[in-house]
Amino acid sequence: LQDNSNTYELPFSNSPRSDEMGKSMRLKKEESKLKSLSNHAFNIQGKNSRINFPLTTPSRTFSAISYLIWEDLVDQSSKKCDPEGRNLNFNKTKVHHSEKMIRGAFVELYKGLSYLKTYRHLNMLAFMKILKKFDKVTGKEVLSIYLKVMERSYFNNSDKVMNLADEVEELFIKHFVEDDRRKAMKYLKPQPHKDSHAATFFIGLFTGCFIALLVGFIIMAHITGMYKRQPDTLYMETVYPVFSMLSLLFLHFFLYGCNIFMWRKARINHSFILELTPTNELKYRDVFLTCTTSMTAVIGVMFIHLSLLTKGYSYAKVKAIPGLLLLVFLLLLVCPFNIFYRSSRYRFICVIRNIILSPLYKVVMLDCFMADQLSSQVPMLRNLEFVACYYITGSYKTQDYAYCKRAGHYRDLAYAVSFLPYYWRAMQCARRWFDEGQTSHLVNLGKYVSAMLAAGAKVAYEKEGSVGWLCLLVVISTAATVYQLYWDFVKDWGLLKVNSKNPWLRNELMLRQKTIYYFSMGLNLILRLAWLQTVLHSNFEGVDYSVTGLFLAALEVIRRGQWNFYRLENEHLKNVGKFRAVNTVPLPFDEVDE
Repeated sequence: LQDNSNTYELPFSNSPRSDEMGKSMRLKKEESKLKSLSNHAFNIQGKNSRINFPLTTPSRTFSAISYLIWEDLVDQSSKKCDPEGRNLNFNKTKVHHSEKMIRGAFVELYKGLSYLKTYRHLNMLAFMKILKKFDKVTGKEVLSIYLKVMERSYFNNSDKVMNLADEVEELFIKHFVEDDRRKAMKYLKPQPHKDSHAATFFIGLFTGCFIALLVGFIIMAHITGMYKRQPDTLYMETVYPVFSMLSLLFLHFFLYGCNIFMWRKARINHSFILELTPTNELKYRDVFLTCTTSMTAVIGVMFIHLSLLTKGYSYAKVKAIPGLLLLVFLLLLVCPFNIFYRSSRYRFICVIRNIILSPLYKVVMLDCFMADQLSSQVPMLRNLEFVACYYITGSYKTQDYAYCKRAGHYRDLAYAVSFLPYYWRAMQCARRWFDEGQTSHLVNLGKYVSAMLAAGAKVAYEKEGSVGWLCLLVVISTAATVYQLYWDFVKDWGLLKVNSKNPWLRNELMLRQKTIYYFSMGLNLILRLAWLQTVLHSNFEGVDYSVTGLFLAALEVIRRGQWNFYRLENEHLKNVGKFRAVNTVPLPFDEVDE
């Protein structure tokens, strides 16, 4: 690669066929442009190859389109190349992308080789244990005889895997980390975070603090009657949404920690499925520590806020406390310093970005998984929209909380928030269908379209309240629920197999107790019917409707928590069936037929 100021140049080989290849490339230039917006063909060492930059991000997509437009507008003779057209120019950014892809392929190759070495070691160890057991049971001594045969076997003596691993290390150190072996080992052999007993101690400490503060908060709220139906709803309309939003968020996060614990117990390789690296993967202790610490802070602040109100402080003096609490969590999320699991926080932000721009980004399993979590957090997103409106518009200064519900554009935005998670997930399905061409993704897209229709009917019924909208809501929501249940049980969980040896389940189960699967199916069915509360208008006697809404939203989060376990269990069994233990990394080039 020859470094110019703005581009890299790949010179053609001086082989006898280079001229012929160059002409062939120029003749097929327009055809290759139609085939891919990001392909560039070149000839090197007598072989006709093509550099391929997958359109996995918006920047690559837009840059590829702009490249074609620029190529059509600018005179070809103005480009840096020799008179015979033997040089191709590549932008530094594109070469950087291809370098990252090749580096990822080296990492996965090295991981696969390490798995192969472990496979050989485990098989030799298992063979020795089997022979020891045989000698013990039969009283014969055949271990030494067969062990000599195994030690002389090609399976045990071959050093090809070791040599290939050493060669991968040398190439990686030379070309990707500038001969820095320690840096190379961070890529090839990343070390996971070590579990600390201090984390367990602080989990117990903050759990006790959280329970004590929660009990005190409930007692104080009961004495003051804050959560009962009353004419003055200022507290429930302005402060309670912040508490509700953070409670739902950390409940979901706590259930994710429970999922990690159960996945580890069931030997489900969730790290591989979600493509988590040891540097940004959270262990279940980390998740529990974050949840207990955060909820202790939330309940503590809410307890102090309510105490100030009971002591006679006006809302005007303590009105900013809930907003400051939310601001602190947002600042911690984007904090640039290497504290509070920075790599995990940044990975989370990148995933949220991919979801919001899902039609433009290539969809991976983690993006789908996170978008499904958001589809269960619609009440939290609506609370977030209201709190943002309340503080950004300055309504907290006048305590006019009804402004964000009264203003037309903010009310429309609140309705749009109800559709966004389903829209994002539908766009992911559309992108996967575009990339993979499987019609099952279109069927899955229809599920989220039905969910959007049900959400629209619910919004219209809440606004109009007529019998016609009620009937339409019942019909659409029933159809959407049946659609979602079918997809949950059959596609996401892989259950309801007619010819399975486990009735109405599947042949392979990671849990020993079959009754757990039947119970989970029944619970999923019940919790999917939470929309009936909109029709029945059920509320706890004497309790504000916001408390009822929080309870129902928490049930949906719990449903999603149990859904997560079976979703990844099914994906793990698919990977096992296909003998898939490492990721397939596409290379940025391939050989072209001459």
